Amino acid sequence: MKDIILIGGGGHCKAVIDVIEQEGRFNIIGIIDKAELLGKNVLDYQIIGNDSELNNLIKKCNNALITIGQIKSPVLRIKLFDKVLKLGFILPTIVSPRAYISRHARIGVGSVIMHDALVNAGAIIGDNCIINTKSLVEHGSKIGNHCHISTNAVINGDVTLDDGSFIGSGVITKEGIRIDSNFFAKAGSIIK
Repeated sequence: MKDIILIGGGGHCKAVIDVIEQEGRFNIIGIIDKAELLGKNVLDYQIIGNDSELNNLIKKCNNALITIGQIKSPVLRIKLFDKVLKLGFILPTIVSPRAYISRHARIGVGSVIMHDALVNAGAIIGDNCIINTKSLVEHGSKIGNHCHISTNAVINGDVTLDDGSFIGSGVITKEGIRIDSNFFAKAGSIIK
């Protein structure tokens, strides 16, 4: 197994840890979070530093993953993603063994596909995305970079979702629509 560092130790991190453990490709060597949390644990993994220490950590481990969620804004996820890439870290794509990903779909770097998510044929998922538990990305849809598709959301066929957007839990989109960058859809919405 390859070593990996997780960046962000909140609630989303816990869900990603579970997926990484079940996927079985990576050994989590620690978590980066706020300096005041140094030494505390998230599940079984210790917070080993803050993002200012990433320069030194790349010498020990070259895989990293952004594990903070995104609700109101993608700004922090984008900032950390860009920083980690600039430092030379590899951002793997993490896919739950309980997810279904069509062999005709493409998924960008640093994206996480959570348990029981479905990504159908011809779908394209950008970099640094979260496709959360039981969400559905239908055929031909294009999800931009730094997007978060929440639990039980349905992105119907041939939808284009531009960069930085958040689709809340249980949202349903009409097929074939375009959704602008940094769009925010609250839980349970229907987007036409």
